Amino acid sequence: MEHSQLVETLPWLALILVVAKLGGDLATRLGQPAVLGELVLGILVGNASLLGFEGFGGLANDHGVELLAELGVIVLLFEVGLESTVKEMMKVGLSSFVVAVVGVIAPMALGFGVGAWLMPTHSVYVHAFLGAALSATSVGITARVLKDIGKSKTKEARIVLGAAVIDDVLGLVVLAVVAGAIAAANEGSSLSAASVALTFGKAAGFLIVAVGVGMLTARRLFRLASHLKAREVLLAVGLGFCFLLAWAASAIGLAPIVGAFAAGLILEDMHFADFTKRGEAKMGDLLRPISAFLVPIFFVRMGARTDLASFATPGAFSLALALIAAAILGKQVCGLGVIGPGVHRLSVGIGMIPRGEVGLIFANIGLTLTVGGERIIEPATFAAIVMMVIATTMVTPPLLKWSMERAKPAG
Repeated sequence: MEHSQLVETLPWLALILVVAKLGGDLATRLGQPAVLGELVLGILVGNASLLGFEGFGGLANDHGVELLAELGVIVLLFEVGLESTVKEMMKVGLSSFVVAVVGVIAPMALGFGVGAWLMPTHSVYVHAFLGAALSATSVGITARVLKDIGKSKTKEARIVLGAAVIDDVLGLVVLAVVAGAIAAANEGSSLSAASVALTFGKAAGFLIVAVGVGMLTARRLFRLASHLKAREVLLAVGLGFCFLLAWAASAIGLAPIVGAFAAGLILEDMHFADFTKRGEAKMGDLLRPISAFLVPIFFVRMGARTDLASFATPGAFSLALALIAAAILGKQVCGLGVIGPGVHRLSVGIGMIPRGEVGLIFANIGLTLTVGGERIIEPATFAAIVMMVIATTMVTPPLLKWSMERAKPAG
């Protein structure tokens, strides 16, 4: 980044950090996740021109802010991966796996149907991407709500959190498949079962190989790094590991966030044992200040890129309402995937509703994709997806609290 460009970015960063903290504080006071406040205030700042103030118009398009936002989403997925382990995913049980699979397929089908119904003149790729944007659940928001209402140890919570983790993995694979098919179509290749299978195999194969090789090499890597006497070695090696896998994912045509998530999934507390034994903080604790700086930039920028004026486009508001309905109803089917008695199925379905950061990540990638000159995600479509994210994030805490209080304690 050139010096002059850096100077131009600095005031935007100052604005974003203030907006993020004000929004996060307001949302927290209202009993909502902080990310929702960051997003909403970002929308207000980005649309200040509707009130006659043009001073914030450059925020969403500043290249420095864009770079830091993209780095922020990589760090975010690394953090999400760190909160889970491969062993935990294997222990969540058959119910969590079935709930996760149903929770991806049903919203995808509904999202595709919404696109075909309300956007008939757009290509099948647009409809497929809308379905993909509805597929994944936000692990962080679900976990925070369950913890806040004191229900994080219930059987329903274990199923929902396990399914949400698997849901994220499946969602990333779906994203890779859809984005790969769109990229191939843009280069002149036709959509075929073989090309979809190839992209799916590439995404699934990368996760399997990355996790397998990573688990074999990570412990030795961190053990060697522990002999270094420099400060913050653990943080440097951990982030380096994350960035390397993010680059590797990109190199084979996948989104970098797939590699970042895999890196977090691989790393467990045992890899940091040599560091923690001598009194150093864990990886997650070391990463928190960096995340607190970078991640809000992504959410505020996503809000600022939401053009409220696009709702004046015919059909935009009805698209937002239809996506919200599809997003909520699609996850209620998850309850049918619960195996065995003693589980409140409605609570499981409600717990899978929030899209949060995952839906925004999908929408952001959609903005970069085109087929034959047609943008996959237009401003009106992007605004509708953002409204869906806000709605699903807001309705989950009160609905889940109500549902869990009605649920009989599982024995």
